[in-house]
Amino acid sequence: MIRKQLIELFQGIAVGAANVIPGLSGGTIALITGIYERLIHSIRSFNLHALQLLAKANIKEFLRYTDFWFLFRILLGVAIAIVSAARVLGYLFATHPTAVWAFFFGLVLASVIYIGKTIRTGILSVWVAGVAGLMIAVGITFMTPATESEGFVYLMLCGAVSMCSMILPGLSGSYVLIIMGNYQLVFIEAVNAWRFEILIPFALGAAAGLLAFSHLLSWVFKTYRAQTLALLTGFIAGSLGVLWPWKTEITETFGFHEKVIGYTWHLPEFNLSLLFSLLIMAAGFMVVLWMEYAAPPKPGKE
Repeated sequence: MIRKQLIELFQGIAVGAANVIPGLSGGTIALITGIYERLIHSIRSFNLHALQLLAKANIKEFLRYTDFWFLFRILLGVAIAIVSAARVLGYLFATHPTAVWAFFFGLVLASVIYIGKTIRTGILSVWVAGVAGLMIAVGITFMTPATESEGFVYLMLCGAVSMCSMILPGLSGSYVLIIMGNYQLVFIEAVNAWRFEILIPFALGAAAGLLAFSHLLSWVFKTYRAQTLALLTGFIAGSLGVLWPWKTEITETFGFHEKVIGYTWHLPEFNLSLLFSLLIMAAGFMVVLWMEYAAPPKPGKE
């Protein structure tokens, strides 16, 4: 039992760490570790019936109905990762950017293969959904970021939109936050300096967006499972451009902060650095294979 709880905590840490990285989705990690649908169902269970159970002080039934302790361990892991990864990733991106991007490129590439092969239905709507997901993700990649804003309502909107993106496999909440102009403000400055005037409205918006969007996702998964998986696979494939290790950042200064607003991509030169990056990429690919092996058996596939 303790081992299962620790695994869920580490799954939450992996989901949280992915959400901090522009171009990588925590939903992808949740999906390949086998907790995605359980996580969505747990979140959506915080509804009127759950409030009625609390009002009647029926705590035991409330905990069972909401799958509370599972959700608590996942969210605790996410919180630990966001606080710690903000510092660690800042250092790694500053000192070894190509290697970091290579690792996540390999991880996400393997995710596309892993999730895609679970889709067994070859009807036209599945292919349309996959292509649509790919086009949406690629379109987001080429969008120009907005300017930074500390407005209370806008921070709530950023929290809601980025959280909805975070739980969609392949659609990076961090990258969406870059597009909205507030990635540096929220995930770097506010987290590291504990700026609660930024974190509180963002968290309120994130909670509201998560509860609302989880109901929609749960219904879509139940009704259009194959099409949904195809759409998510397209999202993930479309995010690979952002993760390509050999690129040059296009930056722009907003106020006192310099932000990445796009990239120019290029092919690598053949040298020892390339070999090292390819090894790191292979390591990222192997992590997904290990996650697939370690994940609990899943119900029947499409």
